[in-house]
Amino acid sequence: MSGDTQALRNELKRFIVRRLRLEQADPDSIGDDALLVGAGLDLDSIDLLELIVGLEKEYGLKIADAAEGRRVLTSVRSLAEFVAGKRGSA
Repeated sequence: MSGDTQALRNELKRFIVRRLRLEQADPDSIGDDALLVGAGLDLDSIDLLELIVGLEKEYGLKIADAAEGRRVLTSVRSLAEFVAGKRGSA
């Protein structure tokens, strides 16, 4: 399961870089626990909206409310846990 989890985190790193057109970012250099907002990837609210739209389009997942969004969009790890959990319940 650990390999599957790491593969999902790597997939999401590539998704973030591609979706947000972060040409300067190397997906392999993004840490699993790097903050998406603030001192990590330094994404802003527009970037987060774009990620949410991308999650809906590419993964068929919806973030229910602002509280869930704050929890899910903390780091690559928290995002991967959300995606894995939704896939498991589908």
